[in-house]
Formats: sequence, C-alpha cells, structure tokens
Amino acid sequence: MASKFVHLHTHSHYSLLNALPQLDVLVKRAKELEMKALALTDNGNMYGTVEFYQTCLKKEIKPIIGVDFYVALRTRHDKQSGIDNKRSRLVMLAKNNDGYKNLIKLVTDSNIEGFYYKPRIDKEIIQKYSNGLVCIMPSFSGETSQALKTKDHEKAEELIKFYKESFGAENFYLEITHHPEIPNHMELMEEIKKLAKKTNTPITAAHDVYYLDPEDKAARDTLMSIQSHGDPSERSFDDSEEDFSFISGEKAEEYFKDIPEAIENAAKIAEECNVTIEIGKWYFPVIDTPLGKTHDDILKDLAYEGIEKRGMERSPELLKRLEYELEVIKNKGYARYFRVVSDLLRFAHENGILTTIRGSVAGSLVTYLTKITNVDPLKYKLPFERFLNPERPSAPDIDMDYADNRRDEVIAYARQKYGADKVAQIGTFGTMAARGAVRDVARAMGYPVMTGDRISKMIPMGSQGFAMTIERALLEEPDLKKMYDKEPDVRQIIDMAKKIEGCARHISVHAAGVVISPDPLTEHVPIQYDPKGEGKLITQYDMHGVGEDGVGLLKFDFLGIRNLSILADAVKLVKEIDTIIVDIENVPLDDEKTFKMLARGETIGLFQLNGTGMTKFLKDLKPSRIQDINAMVALYRPGPMESIPSYIERKHNPHYVQYLDPRMKDILDQSYGVITYQDDVMMIAIKLAGY
Repeated sequence: MASKFVHLHTHSHYSLLNALPQLDVLVKRAKELEMKALALTDNGNMYGTVEFYQTCLKKEIKPIIGVDFYVALRTRHDKQSGIDNKRSRLVMLAKNNDGYKNLIKLVTDSNIEGFYYKPRIDKEIIQKYSNGLVCIMPSFSGETSQALKTKDHEKAEELIKFYKESFGAENFYLEITHHPEIPNHMELMEEIKKLAKKTNTPITAAHDVYYLDPEDKAARDTLMSIQSHGDPSERSFDDSEEDFSFISGEKAEEYFKDIPEAIENAAKIAEECNVTIEIGKWYFPVIDTPLGKTHDDILKDLAYEGIEKRGMERSPELLKRLEYELEVIKNKGYARYFRVVSDLLRFAHENGILTTIRGSVAGSLVTYLTKITNVDPLKYKLPFERFLNPERPSAPDIDMDYADNRRDEVIAYARQKYGADKVAQIGTFGTMAARGAVRDVARAMGYPVMTGDRISKMIPMGSQGFAMTIERALLEEPDLKKMYDKEPDVRQIIDMAKKIEGCARHISVHAAGVVISPDPLTEHVPIQYDPKGEGKLITQYDMHGVGEDGVGLLKFDFLGIRNLSILADAVKLVKEIDTIIVDIENVPLDDEKTFKMLARGETIGLFQLNGTGMTKFLKDLKPSRIQDINAMVALYRPGPMESIPSYIERKHNPHYVQYLDPRMKDILDQSYGVITYQDDVMMIAIKLAGY
C-alpha cells in the first residue's frame, strides 16, 4: 500500500539559484514514487505556478499551489539597514480559487511594497488575504521556531494564537522535519511537538525539498555559490551534511513513525487543496463601444470606411475577402483585440512616433483597411489564414514595431487608457545555457576565469530554435570530448554544469510582450518590479503562463526598434535642413537609385539588409523590384539560405525558371519558381493537395 505522505514544502529551480529541480523532473519523480499530490512552494514567488499546474495535470497528480513566504521582522514598510534584512518564513497553500487569488495578492504586495533584499509580507496583509489558505509554520525558519530557539515560549504561543485567528484554527499547522544530521534540530522538533500539544495545534510532516537526490546536494551548493549577491542571513544553520532531497513516502513513514498523525495531516491538507486554473479562457481588455453597437459592428464600419480612405474600388474580390475575414474574426471573438491594436497605433501616429507592423498580419485585408498595416494583401497575394486560421484556436499575433526611444510613451498611454493596474510588461527567465553554466560552475568551484572560458568556447553556439546542450556538444565536438576524457578538472566542471543546465538564473523584462487585462492584473497574475530597478511592472508568469496556453490574458507585442528611431531622426533632419517633408509610409517602391545603391552593397545601417553575408548576396542579385528585397529578407535564414544562389541565378537567367508542377506558377511567379515564404507552402498545399 502506497504511503499517504505528500510533499507540501517543495522548491523548484524557480527559487532562483537556491533550488535545483526543474518542474518536469520534479513532477516525474512524484509520479514514479506513486504520490497522488504535490505542492510547489518556491521562495517568495509564483514564477512556476502555471507550468507546475499543467505539468501535474498531464501526469495525473493533484497540483497544490503554494508559496514559501518571507515575513518581515517588523512591517513590510520597514527597511532599516542591519535590522530589516532579517526575516522569518511562512508557507501558505491555496485551498481553493479564493486562496489562489490571495496568494497572488500577497506575492504582489510583498514585491511592490515589501521588497528589502527579499519580497516580504507582514501581519497586516497576512490577515487581509488569509481567506482560502492553509498556513504552515516552517520548522527551520518559522517565527515560532525562532522563538523556541531563544526559549521564548510565551512569544511562540502568542504567534500561534495570531495565526489561528487569521487563518482559522483548522487551517494552521506546525511543521516538523527529520534532520538528525543538523545539530540541535531534533531537539527543536521535540519542542515543536510540546508546543503543538500545549496549544492544541495540528502538526504536519514535511521535508523542505531543494533537490531530488542526496547526491545532488553539491549541485545545489554550487547554485548558491553562483548567487554572488546572496544574503548570508538566508542560511542560519550548519548545513554541511544536511539532506533536502525528495524523499519517498516510505522514507517519510520511517522518519515520522513516532508521530503518524503528521503524515495523516499532510494527506488531509492535500485533500483539502483544490484549485482550478482556467486554461485557454480569454480575458479581453475593456474598450468603449457606442450605445447599440458591438465590437464587431465597429470593426466592420472601420474596415468599410477604409476602402474609400485607401482609394480602393469595391470590387467583388475585395468585398468577398473582406466579409470572409470579418466573419472569421467575429466567430473567434477577436474584434476587441483589433480595436485595441488600432487604438495603440493611432496614438503613435498622432504623436509622431514612427511605427510599423511585421509578420503574418500583413495577410489581413481588415488590418490594411483599418490602418493597422500598410501592405495590400490582395496586391501581394498574401493568405489571411497564415495570420488567423479559422480551423485553429490560436489567437492573432500582431507585432508592433516602435521607435525604441519612444516605445515607453506607447506603454504609458496604454496604462493611462486601460488602467495602470491593468497593464504590465511580461516577465521572462534567463536560464543556465550550456556555455554560461560551464563558466558559472568553474567560477563557483574556485577555478580561474580562464579555465571556464577555455571550456565554454569549445561548446558551439547552436542554431536558431535549437539550443546547444552540453551533452550534445560532447557528441559533436571531438576536442571537447577529448578534454573531458583526459582532464579531471574539465570532467568535474562539465559534470556539475550538466546538473544545473537549464535552471532559471534570473527574471527580467520580455523584449516586447505587454499584457492588458480587463480588470486588475492581480485577479490573474502576480506582479513585481523589474529587478534592474527601472520601475517597470512585470508579470511573474512568462509569456506562456500569461497567454493562450496559460491564464488567458491578451499579449501585445511592443517591439522597440533602433532603426525606426534613426529613420525618424533622419526624416526630422531632412525637414529641418531642406524643408522637405518625407512621407515615410508612402515611399515609392520602384526607385531606381535605391536599387542601384543596394546593388553596389551600400547597406550600412539598413535594417535586415546590412551585414557581410546579406550585402554580398545583394551585390550578386542586383535587385530591381521590391519583390527581390522581400525575397532576400525571407531567404537569408538558416535553411532557406541554401536557395539564395538559385534565386539569383533564375533572376539573371529567366530560362532557368521552372516549376515542379504547372499549377505552382500562379503562386511562385514572383520568386522565379523558388519556394520562398511560408505563404507559398500554404498555397501550394491548398492548390495541389486540396487542404
């Protein structure tokens, strides 16, 4: 019979540089040990919550959402040097969705208001957000344990009274752990048992997991050494021999055989924790609609008005395509998304912020008519389905490029228009990639910097979309494998680096992603400041956690492009010096002087056309039409790059142009028969295979 024990105090690599397990292997281990439930309680954050929730469900394990909080010594607002850098710990688990939302609010407040070395909560917000939560007082660094260590039993009892009143007596537990290897620890556990009996407080068993196997201790120690700005007060005990591995239920039964109710209570807590995170449900920003109008009505009106504004004729082809796109957008319920994007771009245009749009959205007639894009998809034979396929559930994705020196103005406008508490940039995680892991490990293990550099330089960079791993590098690089086999120091560094490879190292700001919520973001995601100290609010969930694969907030891409800033400055200078107004959105696409300039290789400073390789191909190609430039930008990537010589040869020798099937001519006639774009692949599949 499987043990009832459940791990309720578990850390993952999202306890940055403090714990080792990545979530997939953590959940896999729980499954292997036949555990029915598992809690995630990372240090002061909820970074891994959505990933953990989804990973558990895939493995048919109940996910228990929690946090191992830092509690301020006084209040979260007190930040006096030498005093308030000390703190205790408190574990909270969500019993239900109210508790889950309260965890989000506690984590947010601890970061926005209480951050001092660490994100801290205090008794005020503990009381405010206690509903729906189970509270567990940690055995190592909980307030009651600290009081017991100083023989202050009266304070320990007062603390228990406070937490029972805050959470309800049935939702507060004292934690006991089994670490005879740590001096005085077992004596402290006996004191906790006595305190529990005296105050009639239930006890729960735990093991405070930081890595999977006992032999991983050295890797966790290495992680902590990498944390150059680590706080010594974080570790208040001699842990030279400690074991914080992921023990089995059978091992837990052995450890707590003298107090079986501790394991029963762990199972009871797990049974009571039932959180459902709605995955895939969309939450659209709120944007005003005139009385009696729907978002679809407004988008349709804007599109039809755009026909005249663009100077186009209401041809049957145009009207058929427009009605088709509007119907798809309506059926998917995305009209609000298009209206918000249109609003953001309107603000940029009205305020002289140079902007453009890239990507598959160019295939939409609706976006062209509503001035989101400036490319006529009918003229360039661009399919709408690559942007928004009626057969797929994925959301539209419009990449908005802004002059990088004015991008923040657009984000500020979004905050002002849609609500400061409803807009944030998306967080992203830097991880221990192969090269970086080797350098970090070598330094942490005391080797000279040049040692880590020598090894890391032997690891290839990898290719786009295929990150290089240490294991793969050993297989592909004979010289690296030779070093590994013959040099013990190199072997030691690489073996350790493999253990921490892929671990999250830090959180930062996503280069483009911004979320806009219909209600306060803390109804959906925890928020914090960018650690760089620039005052930017970011989500603790990454782009997968906040978007369509996660809690369903709409992601908007605000890309800051330096070349747009340069271009805007150039337009401004031309106006000031020569009093010539350059309409950058209506530049002629058939300017002979421009094509000759590119053919001469004069590409310095040209976005996506500069660089040695691209310049060489442009000189060989001698572009004479905009389609040539489009094709070069598309082909100059790993894989398609092999087709560039054929494209160039066919341009200069039309008799080389041929089609694998005559039906492909209408699709590939502008690219000399060379399959150049994803759009080409889609149209060929439709025309030749009937998709």
